[in-house]
Amino acid sequence: MFIEVLKAILFGIVEGITEWLPISSTGHMILVDQFVHLDVSDEFYKMFEVVIQLGAIMAVVLLFWNKLWPFCMKKVRDSSKKSLSFKEGALEMWIKIIIACIPAAIVGLLFDDKIDELFYHPAPVAIALIVVGILFILVERYKKDSKPIMCSIKDLTYKAVIIIGLFQVLAAVFPGTSRSGATIIGALLIGVSRATAAEFTFFLAVPVMFGASLLKAVKYVAAGVTITSAEIGILIIGTLVAFIVSIFVIKFLMEYIKKHDFQVFGWYRILLGILVLLILR
Repeated sequence: MFIEVLKAILFGIVEGITEWLPISSTGHMILVDQFVHLDVSDEFYKMFEVVIQLGAIMAVVLLFWNKLWPFCMKKVRDSSKKSLSFKEGALEMWIKIIIACIPAAIVGLLFDDKIDELFYHPAPVAIALIVVGILFILVERYKKDSKPIMCSIKDLTYKAVIIIGLFQVLAAVFPGTSRSGATIIGALLIGVSRATAAEFTFFLAVPVMFGASLLKAVKYVAAGVTITSAEIGILIIGTLVAFIVSIFVIKFLMEYIKKHDFQVFGWYRILLGILVLLILR
């Protein structure tokens, strides 16, 4: 059991790092699973690698609570009483988040099992890693001398959030694309600043990843598969570690992009994709 705990910690670390950096958590989880295989059923592992993302989500909620929580208490006019009301701009921000999430949510609900069957294999994931890595390098070089025209979530137009949402569909269809990678590339192409692209990507993750985790958990329970106490422990440990690691990674990324672009992640993706093809062919 001690060995399985160490494995769960490793998976949590990998999830916490790769979920927020645009390098594909799926690609890394597949690679780690080939060498450090959890002693659990196949059904549980498929659920585990998705539900563990809840830890990463909670890191976003904790770090950006003031921006994500849309309500505040305001005094009622001519009274000492207070009432609950929306913060300025909060409702519009959440409308933008929901609009951007709709395309990926539809695709995920309709084709989740088919996508896993067709593309959740080392070769397609490796190809996605390489292709998106090349795109990162090309987009950054293309936009090198361009000034962003949208430098906050408030600046994002509804057309912009729809485009970002459509890019997110690529990650929903092709594992290895990286949800954050796809949305950041889409945002950069239409003139969104790196910091805003990253922040909006974090916010999109909350409903998308929560929904994906819930969907997997419901399917697992509906299938009538029993879960052991050891598996529950592995799930809790992996999720908790992913939460802790995500806090540091999100802070690192927000500081990093103040002075650097995303090209280094593109080169890393290309090298990782080649490695996956060589090792897991």
